[in-house]
Amino acid sequence: MNSNSIRYKDHQSPTSTRHHHRHHRHRAFAKHALKALESSAHLANLLPTGTLLAFQLLTPVFTNNGSCDMVTRNMTLVLLFILAFSCFLASFTDSIKASDGQVYYGFTTSSGMWLFDYPTSALPTELSKYRLRLVDFVHAVLSVLVFVAVALRDKNVVSCLYPSPGHEVQEVLDIVPMGIGLISSLLFVIFPTKRHGIGYPITRDR
Repeated sequence: MNSNSIRYKDHQSPTSTRHHHRHHRHRAFAKHALKALESSAHLANLLPTGTLLAFQLLTPVFTNNGSCDMVTRNMTLVLLFILAFSCFLASFTDSIKASDGQVYYGFTTSSGMWLFDYPTSALPTELSKYRLRLVDFVHAVLSVLVFVAVALRDKNVVSCLYPSPGHEVQEVLDIVPMGIGLISSLLFVIFPTKRHGIGYPITRDR
């Protein structure tokens, strides 16, 4: 019996060790890739500044630093929905620099751009070139996906929504944000935009 036990343990040990090493290599790869992605701050640059700032300031409060009950969990979900919707809307905004040097913002429409506070007596004639395009919808969806990726990498949000994740759920939380971030970043490059809407930096030619 003892010799059989020893042979059985010797036979099982290499297999379990290989699974153990593969699991750690997989987790290490995911963590290093996510660290590289986050350190570049590229994802944050794809989001409106105001939305990102509101997320960073409000999530610790709404999630009670990750210790949620039913009320704070629902409040956190509402907050995330509002911020994601603001990312979606911001993709349909643009800006124009008037002759007086002031920058004015507005919503893009099928016929041009509707300015918020521009003097109606002196509306510029070139607003039609700012009309709504298909790429605006692509950027709106990508902005929401990027926000989801950023939210799923926030420890307070994850602790609030998934206080005790199982092994499979933890793997999803490790991998999915990285995949969303990388794919969205690539699509932002493939489908570039010249818009400088609310929350995005203004270039000198604006």
